[in-house]
Amino acid sequence: MTTLAARTIAALRAEHDALASVSAAFVSDQLASPSGASEWTVAQVFSHLGSGAEIALAAFRAELGEAETPGPDFNQGVWDRWNALTPEEQLAGWRESDGVFVAALEALTPEQREEVQINPGFLPQPVPVASFAGLRLSEVAHHSWDIRVAADPAAGLTADTADLLAEHLSDGLSFLLGFIAKPDVVADPAVVAIGDTPYRLVLADETRFTTDAPTPTATFEGPLESALRLLVGRLTPPHTPETVKVTGNVTLDDLRSTFPGF
Repeated sequence: MTTLAARTIAALRAEHDALASVSAAFVSDQLASPSGASEWTVAQVFSHLGSGAEIALAAFRAELGEAETPGPDFNQGVWDRWNALTPEEQLAGWRESDGVFVAALEALTPEQREEVQINPGFLPQPVPVASFAGLRLSEVAHHSWDIRVAADPAAGLTADTADLLAEHLSDGLSFLLGFIAKPDVVADPAVVAIGDTPYRLVLADETRFTTDAPTPTATFEGPLESALRLLVGRLTPPHTPETVKVTGNVTLDDLRSTFPGF
C-alpha cells in the first residue's frame, strides 16, 4: 500500500509539472496581472512559491545533516533576493527552486519517508515527512490556484490534491485551522457536513476538520475542493461554483468571515 508520504510527494510532483506546463507560455502582461491572492501579482505568487521552496529545502537538508541549520536572518535574506528579481526571473526561479525541492523529497528512501522528522522552522517540534510534504502541498495547491485563476475564473483544485489535503487536515495537519480560523465570528457552535464526504467542519472552542464529529447542524453542498478553498479565503463570490450552497445554522458568508484567508 502506498504511504501518505509517498502519495503527497507524488502530488507535489504533479502540481509542479502542471503549473510548469501552464506557465510555459506566460508573457509579461500575464505575470504583472492580479492573482487570486488579493495583494499579489501572478509573478509575486511565483516568487512566494520559489522562495518558499528554497527555505523549505534548507530546513529539510539541515534535518538530514546535509547542511547547517539556517540562521535567524536566512529567511529574510531569501525573500529580499527574490523580491529584487524581475517578474520573468521570478517565474524562472520558481521553476528551478521548486523542481529541486520536489526532487529532494523524491530521493528519500522508503525508510526515510517513514522515519525522518523535519521542522519547517515555525513549529514547536519536528513533524513526519508526510506532514512536512503536506504543509508544502497546501501552500503549493492554493497558490497555484492563485496563478491559474488569473486566466480561468472557474479554476479549482484538482480532485486528487483535494482528497489528499482533506486527509492531512483531518489528521497530522489538524493544527492549521487553529492558525487561520476566526471562530468567534459565528454566534453559535456549528458542525458543518461537507457534501457527501465523511468530513465535518467543527466550529466551536476549537476549530477542526474531521471525520469524527457530532451530528451536523449545517451542510456545505458542493465540491470538496471548494470547501478547501473556503478554508483559505479563496471561495469569494466570483470564484464560487453555482452548485455551492450552505444550509443550517450558519451561512456561506458566515463561513467566509470565519476563514478570511491570507
